[in-house]
Amino acid sequence: MGKFMKPGKVVLVLRDYSGCNAVIMKNTYSVAPDHPYDHALVLDLTTVTVSPIAMSKKNIAKNQTSSLFVKVHNHIFLMLTRYSGNPLE
Repeated sequence: MGKFMKPGKVVLVLRDYSGCNAVIMKNTYSVAPDHPYDHALVLDLTTVTVSPIAMSKKNIAKNQTSSLFVKVHNHIFLMLTRYSGNPLE
């Protein structure tokens, strides 16, 4: 599985933030004491949209913001797609 999980590949996260698309930033195959498994550092930029029915302008602005997560995930919980992406563009 290691040669397919390259930095810049788009993956689908299957746990915690399930269903989110993310981009692999860095892979780690060595066994570390805090993460004793093969893992990848992934970055996701998702726009959260909520129906603005019966909300104040302040709540609409708060709920329609971008959320960013950078997280370490086990390779088992990442589904590789055929797409590549640069998260900084």
